[in-house]
Amino acid sequence: MAEVVTTTKVTKKGGKKTTKRIITTETIESTDGLEGPVMTMIETNENKENLGGEYTKAMSKDWHSGHFCCWQCDETLTGQRYVLKDDHPYCIKCYEAVFANSCEDCSAVIGIDSKDLSYKDKHWHEKCFLCNKCQVSLVDKQFGSKMDKIFCGPCYDAQFATRCDGCGEIFRAGNKKMEYKARQWHEKCFCCCVCKTPIGTKSFIPRDLEIYCAACYEEKFATRCVKCSKIITSGGVTYKNEPWHRECFTCTNCNASLAGQRFTSRDDKPYCADCFGELFAKRCTACAKPITGIGGTRFISFEDRHWHNDCFICAECKGSLVGKGFITDGADILCPECAKQKLM
Repeated sequence: MAEVVTTTKVTKKGGKKTTKRIITTETIESTDGLEGPVMTMIETNENKENLGGEYTKAMSKDWHSGHFCCWQCDETLTGQRYVLKDDHPYCIKCYEAVFANSCEDCSAVIGIDSKDLSYKDKHWHEKCFLCNKCQVSLVDKQFGSKMDKIFCGPCYDAQFATRCDGCGEIFRAGNKKMEYKARQWHEKCFCCCVCKTPIGTKSFIPRDLEIYCAACYEEKFATRCVKCSKIITSGGVTYKNEPWHRECFTCTNCNASLAGQRFTSRDDKPYCADCFGELFAKRCTACAKPITGIGGTRFISFEDRHWHNDCFICAECKGSLVGKGFITDGADILCPECAKQKLM
């Protein structure tokens, strides 16, 4: 309660007696504008000729004592504590009944002698401003709000704080958060799953819920050349569903590039036409050159001898024997007419 001090002073001037009664009223601070220190002065004039008068000085004005009253109930405020609201004085009882807030926790009125703590249009007594979970006081402490309830920092974090997809720990105030497709990480946890280097603002590649830096992704998943095992960054050729660098796709025998060239294979190895003919092809009985069959080349076989189509001709008249009857004469082949003439 505010302390009220009363002082009485009596003086005599010219046969007149003046009594001044000074009443000092202390004002309690309030979030709703409780007036600063209030000085209420009541002066009584007494003499032989008149009955005297009494007045009150408040709000920088002079009032008849009976006129300085509560705006709500008209009870006198002389010598009483009061609260200003919208420039009107109210007694403590009326002010608390009309304007004071109710405590969110205990539902009691938060009087002017109590500290009113507020958050999001809700109010508490100082003693009622507690964590909903552990009941520790939240006065002058950080707190969080969830579902219209307030919690101390540790309780809020334990129940509601989002957690890092990397380490599983919560995000505390001031932590930088990295997010990608509904997932989130501490900055230090957002790193390549292979080399553990923080990604930061660098490019990355996600795969099967893992995060890779570009270098590690290429090392682990990029297409590699069958021959040299190095990554194919551009171009390349495919042979038998396997990738090759263009410069690596060469003849097995002479190492000449086969990219864009005709080639054939033996035992799943590629050869240029020349090397394949020299190493594996049948040879023409007439010209002794290899018969490769590359490009749809036709050839004729008879017993253990073979000819290019263009080389399968009569030894005498040089006429083509392809699709015709012929007669062998030792190493030679003859058309029927030349064979008949040779026998005559």
